[in-house]
Amino acid sequence: MDKTLANVTVVIPVGPGDQIAPELQADLQPLARQTRVRVVCASATGAQVLRSAMAPLRHWEVVSAPPGRATQQNAGAAGVDTDYLWFLHADSRLADGTLPTVAAFLARGEYALGYFDLRFLDGPRRMRLNEAGAWLRSRWLGLPFGDQGLVIPRFAFEALAGFDPRVQAGEDHDLIWRTRRLGLPLVPLHAPLYTSARRYTQQGWWRTTSQHVRATWRQARQFSRGSRLMPRCSPETPRPRGQGQGHASGQRS
Repeated sequence: MDKTLANVTVVIPVGPGDQIAPELQADLQPLARQTRVRVVCASATGAQVLRSAMAPLRHWEVVSAPPGRATQQNAGAAGVDTDYLWFLHADSRLADGTLPTVAAFLARGEYALGYFDLRFLDGPRRMRLNEAGAWLRSRWLGLPFGDQGLVIPRFAFEALAGFDPRVQAGEDHDLIWRTRRLGLPLVPLHAPLYTSARRYTQQGWWRTTSQHVRATWRQARQFSRGSRLMPRCSPETPRPRGQGQGHASGQRS
């Protein structure tokens, strides 16, 4: 394993009644013991069950936090000393080049938020349209979402005060708007990250897609107004060890 991957903490929230996909456990298996992986369950009981199920991965940490993806992800990021945080969903799947791509991003020492290209493991053929929509939303509108595996400098995450637990839905969307106001560039990592399309299969493609589009539009109107007091980016804003002032603000393609 590339030693630069020791400079990132992987945070995986697991909702009530959910499990971390065994395939994701296998995908992350190449990470050496010095790479911290934190799985955050929504209850102490769930953490105990998952801890027993993941006994072979003893170098992984399984902790609990009150339910809510924002609260759980903040708990997973709390108290770590790595320069970067990598947020994954419990049903994420890595491609062959995912870990080398993250290692290369860390090695460059960029003061930026990195994100992957969303791909779906299953679902109807029309999911290709959703993949294209996510690509356009990320690159043209500068709005990558949490299922795209956000990699962010810990110092920036702390300057943003993490995810806002007051946001009932779209905590990742809210974080992106605040990241942009902070002046942190959004960098596509030009590699895929896979997720499940089970909701589209269960609830129907058109219904689920239209719900997501409407929710994204409502959230964008809300979050773009900057209703939450934002920290200002200044020369005093801390940066990871050994890094300069970073790139100019804005989105890179």
